[in-house]
Amino acid sequence: MADQQDGFALGVDLGTSNTVAVLRWPDGRTRPLLVDGQPILPSGVYADADGHLHVGRDAQRLAQADPDRYEPNPKRRIDEPEILLGDRGHAPAELLAAVLFAVAEAAVGAIGFLPPAVVTCPATWDADRRRVLADALALAGWPSAAEHTMSGPTPSGTRLLREPVAAARYYTEVLRRPVPVGGTIAVFDFGGGTLDVAVLRNDGADPWGDSGFTVVSCGGLDDLGGLDLDAALVALLGERIAAEHPTEWARLTHPESTGQWRERLRFTENVRGAKEMLSRTTVAPVAVPGVESVVTLSREELERIAAPLLARAVAETRRVVAAAGLTPEQLAGLFLVGGSSRMPLVARLLHAELGVAPTVLEQPELPVAEGALTDLPLRRTRPTHPLVPPPAPAAMVVAAGDTSPPPGPPAPGGAAGPVGTLPVTLASPHPGVPRHADGDHRAADPGAAGPGVVPPQAREPGVTATAAAPTWPGAPQPPAGWPGTAPGPPPGRPGAASGTPPGRPGSGPGQPPGWPGAPQGSRAGGAAGWPGVPANGPAPGVPANGPAPGVPADGPATGGGRRRALWISLGAVAALAGVGIAALLWFTRDRHPELDFHTLAEVRGIPAGADRPADMFTAILGDRAYLAFPQDDDRLEVIAADATTGKELWRWESTATADRWARIVALPGGVALVADAAGTSTTRELEVRDADSGARSWHRPVYGDDELLVSGDAAVLVDKTGKRLVGLDPRTGAEKWVRADPRDEYGTSRTSVHLVHSAKGMAGPGFVDGAPRDPEADDTGRLVQVSADRSVRLIDMATGAVVRRRTNVARPDDPAVAYADRLYVAADDGRLLSYDLGSLAEPRVLYTAPDDRRQTRDLVPCGEHRACLLEMTGSDQSTAEVVAAAEGEKTERWAAAGADHLVPVGDGVLATRTYPDPAVTLFGPDGKRLLDARDGVAVRLDAGNLLVFAEPLGSGEDNRSVAGVGAASGRVVELGQLKGVRGTSCSWNTSVIVCGAQQGFVLYRFAG
Repeated sequence: MADQQDGFALGVDLGTSNTVAVLRWPDGRTRPLLVDGQPILPSGVYADADGHLHVGRDAQRLAQADPDRYEPNPKRRIDEPEILLGDRGHAPAELLAAVLFAVAEAAVGAIGFLPPAVVTCPATWDADRRRVLADALALAGWPSAAEHTMSGPTPSGTRLLREPVAAARYYTEVLRRPVPVGGTIAVFDFGGGTLDVAVLRNDGADPWGDSGFTVVSCGGLDDLGGLDLDAALVALLGERIAAEHPTEWARLTHPESTGQWRERLRFTENVRGAKEMLSRTTVAPVAVPGVESVVTLSREELERIAAPLLARAVAETRRVVAAAGLTPEQLAGLFLVGGSSRMPLVARLLHAELGVAPTVLEQPELPVAEGALTDLPLRRTRPTHPLVPPPAPAAMVVAAGDTSPPPGPPAPGGAAGPVGTLPVTLASPHPGVPRHADGDHRAADPGAAGPGVVPPQAREPGVTATAAAPTWPGAPQPPAGWPGTAPGPPPGRPGAASGTPPGRPGSGPGQPPGWPGAPQGSRAGGAAGWPGVPANGPAPGVPANGPAPGVPADGPATGGGRRRALWISLGAVAALAGVGIAALLWFTRDRHPELDFHTLAEVRGIPAGADRPADMFTAILGDRAYLAFPQDDDRLEVIAADATTGKELWRWESTATADRWARIVALPGGVALVADAAGTSTTRELEVRDADSGARSWHRPVYGDDELLVSGDAAVLVDKTGKRLVGLDPRTGAEKWVRADPRDEYGTSRTSVHLVHSAKGMAGPGFVDGAPRDPEADDTGRLVQVSADRSVRLIDMATGAVVRRRTNVARPDDPAVAYADRLYVAADDGRLLSYDLGSLAEPRVLYTAPDDRRQTRDLVPCGEHRACLLEMTGSDQSTAEVVAAAEGEKTERWAAAGADHLVPVGDGVLATRTYPDPAVTLFGPDGKRLLDARDGVAVRLDAGNLLVFAEPLGSGEDNRSVAGVGAASGRVVELGQLKGVRGTSCSWNTSVIVCGAQQGFVLYRFAG
């Protein structure tokens, strides 16, 4: 084999529309190579007036100024002798070389040198096309190309590997799906510009140790890809736009100026983005340059347009399988790769027409690049850490009908468990929970290296070489630091730790401090009497038995006695009246008065690390703030602080590691650290740390789409992979009960699960989507499961008992919300139904849509026994209205043009708009507009107050203006700016907000 250069390797899928590269580290970790901060590099090339070539997103931006100098798909034009960009011609190899140079430059920036690499090409490419690719590699300064064959070992150099072979290897070696020797697999590669189909036979390992997949037959369609679907969608939308806006459409279809060409490109990008969004949602907006309102596109419309095009793809697949002398049922697998295969209709049509359940990934762009790495096998010299699970494959979704569970990681107790088919999140915005509890309370010692821990000198090298840009056109010289000019890996990253860091709070012996002000003993009890009156016995001087002194024991009262008795009676009446008035004031008080907002005041800065963290996370629950950021060794450092003072309480590192961390979530008595997952069937670690000590309480591997619902002291894992609900102890992770999901008559077990929210929980701080932040306040301890058989179950989260059940209520996709003692369902017949959770008897019909064109976009509670719908005609957001419907009251409708989401705020409701610019409208309980389309993003502090950020909460560091709003009056108080914070990292309660900044965290007070 070629020199491994310490095990680093690079796999590159040079695509028609996008290029993807995957980098492997010596310890076996793989991750997408980021080019300009993104894992997917657009393959387009732009030539400026000086002849320099720009690629990726820079090329796309430059193309808006001069589209004639831009080629979005150079790979599609590989057979042409010259490609004219502006006034200068370029050979196809030059354009491909520009893309490859950008990839090499990113690799050098990541690890300091260009490692051994494998670049893939279509199976249908002949020798002439592969020669163009080899020329492009030479122009980009890569080592000479060397192609693997079965006739002998591959010579050293940049390896060329056929794309379907890389995909097949990923299928067997990464996903571990079996293809027996002599068996065959079909690879369906549906990319941006082309469709490539191949059937491969597993001939076993060749004498040189490589996986012996042989291409038996191949084919494809050069004129069918995601770009062709985009064009069909543009034509569909054009019919609509031309009817209402003929001038604007004519300008888009026949641009006559640079500005008009720029608008055409932007519109095409908007259509492509909507198409990709429809893989995840049923409706997507499309902004049209020059048109005020957006045009909406539905998945139904997309599938209607795509069906004839995809029928060609299915026919081509059938032809290629037949050319291999096979029938579809003889295949060991059908593997879908390429970004366009993400569309759900693709798998459905292939399954329906061929009878084979396809395997499709959540990120289908990655398997070819990662599968290419199998051509450079890793020499493992170090064991993996016993607490870190092995790298998991990208998310896998098996099309309907495939009932055979794919292999997966060990289940609790050591048994093999199935690989999941859906991703994992914690309820609402929270991500998932682990799959086994181990009772291990050890905290990570940042200074100790356990068995299998990679020592600092073996971790990711630092950046020591900078690649020089080539001079285009012409062959550039290999830049300094590339193979052949700088032997061996560069020294470690400047500033890398060379030994054990000094002790930090919480890292030494003993326990870190507990909650500030936590009680040290039990509180004195006993019933209290009236002020001045002992709880037991009469007042001093009053006999325990008999009348007071001077009051006759028998007989009528004297005159003085009668007067005294009268005054005593009047005093008693007055006392009772006072009690009544006090009770009346108590029950009629404003439980959520408008806060005393004041200018933002910085309370304290809390340092993170010596370098700028790649990510920063925060969470607040009660008077505890949790802060976290990833370390260079992929562990997460977690800090607990007093939310009122910012005083640091403890600081620990996670035991688990992750290529990327997703978030932290404050739980009752602890904080959950949630790793990110590459996709739906990829496992990730969830680790829970104790609130008082910071020690690890429990951990459990989870998949990407599982949900953790927490209510008070109860927690339930919605295990979508195992098709079950699992009751957990939130403090230990122990499984308390398991309940399988119900199935309908066809065996389908799809469900949706809704936490029954409490009035107290929904009146407290909320996430951006309105979900409650405080699981201790949201403490009903019940959930509602809506199943494929249209039944609903009310389940006790502590015991798993089904409290009540009713049939023929709703489908899992129907909008539903459970709040206090009611379940609201927006039925598919246009009715809004209210079920009493105390009985689940016949529902009350709160509202019926005026016609079948009205659709429900969102549903939230907005008062006692009242629900609010966001309704619109079809998918036209300009017709959006809030429908407020209550039991026994007249339905009200409030215009909310452009709104796409609702957030409950006490008895009112906040309507949020995303396009074209974020804005919020606050409706009072009577429909009065207390805020009218105010720019920005609003979050709930409590039922009476909001925070409004002037701009969306992005991940970049910026000054962010904030205002406080009283929800009863609409009074706006400008609070000032959060200085240089990362908006997506911020968390808040009713008085403080904490955010990540450049190198640390900052706590601000804005009320109280």
